[in-house]
Amino acid sequence: MDCALPASRNRLPLLALLGANAISLVGDELAFIALPWFVLQTTGSAAKTGLVGLSEVLPAILAAFFGGAVVDRLGFKRTSVAADVLSGVAVAMVPLCYHTVGLAFWQLLLLVFLATLLAAPGGTARQSLLPDLAALASLPWERANTAYASIQRFAQLLGPLLAGFLIAVLGASNVLWLDAATFAVSAALVAAAAPPKRGQERTGTRYFAEIREGLRFIRQDRVLRSLAIVSAFAQFLDAPLFAVVLPVYAKQVFGRAQDLGVIFAGAGAGALLGLALYGWLGPRLPRRATFVACLILFKLPWWVLALLPPLPVTVAAILVSGAAAGPIGPLIMTVRQERVPAELRGRVFGTFGAIALLGLPLGMPLTGYLIQAVGVRAALVLNTACYQAVGIAALLVPSLSEMNDRRAVGAGERAGVA
Repeated sequence: MDCALPASRNRLPLLALLGANAISLVGDELAFIALPWFVLQTTGSAAKTGLVGLSEVLPAILAAFFGGAVVDRLGFKRTSVAADVLSGVAVAMVPLCYHTVGLAFWQLLLLVFLATLLAAPGGTARQSLLPDLAALASLPWERANTAYASIQRFAQLLGPLLAGFLIAVLGASNVLWLDAATFAVSAALVAAAAPPKRGQERTGTRYFAEIREGLRFIRQDRVLRSLAIVSAFAQFLDAPLFAVVLPVYAKQVFGRAQDLGVIFAGAGAGALLGLALYGWLGPRLPRRATFVACLILFKLPWWVLALLPPLPVTVAAILVSGAAAGPIGPLIMTVRQERVPAELRGRVFGTFGAIALLGLPLGMPLTGYLIQAVGVRAALVLNTACYQAVGIAALLVPSLSEMNDRRAVGAGERAGVA
């Protein structure tokens, strides 16, 4: 679908946004490995590791659902900057308390909860900024979304390797200082380079009415509704696998944080490969077939891990899995951008993300207790089998065929920032 783009282009704001997101995501990856390793080192409990995962996902759901209207009201740029600053402070309190007055487990849960609660609206704001900054740069949305997703996957490649090394050198708690610093750098980049989004203030509309408006939009759009539901089932199984199962698996099978970092880096490298292929072939591929195929192929290599293979084989399997997962994110982002008007992005994007994460508050602790009950190997097999079932079930959702309709609700907005 051809869209009018501005004759002049300014790529600096888009590059600043991508750079800010890259730095912030590397910090997230540091914390993603440092936090569960810190809990395992200090408590030795897979169940408590699952509770920490729960304290990360529950506020993400609440902030996504209730924060979308805030994003639309405050503006995308202001929300992104404020969220980074406040979340960075919450993260910094973890090592500060641990090395000074001491840190009880309930205090760790509270600080992780606050850090995620404050950070989530920033992610929604940056995703909402992306289409307008892509228009300023004369870049089609599909390519901007692939670049955005590639940054995320690159962080998943670099962050775990860096985290494994830094944990070994500095200790897990000290690595969190670096995560806090990345929030500050991200806030500074967006504040300095990204233009404000105009025309978003709505003082006459009630806050909860705006939240309901975002939910109503998804309910009435068959494609977005189906994508949100499928994503919810996928996230219920996928996020605990990375946050709980793999850390325990790596500690029991290999015993070193560096090996966990290498495994996660394999997932990031594979995803970058998948994104490169999608950026080349994606616009010519049928969207529904691509989406369903990626869901099914994503978990096939995980059956290899149940055999407890050597580290190189484990990393190879994870790399192939990551390649299949790569196209899923930018594909969903493009479909959402085409179907959601700019003035509703914060609410609809936030609500969509909240629905996709609904299963995580149950999945995180359940997975931790499941590992303690049946062992990491059996938990891995059960998780993989259930995810494969979700991918096959997606074949039976008729509304997903409408993904192939490249409609553009906001086509006029591609000409520039409103």
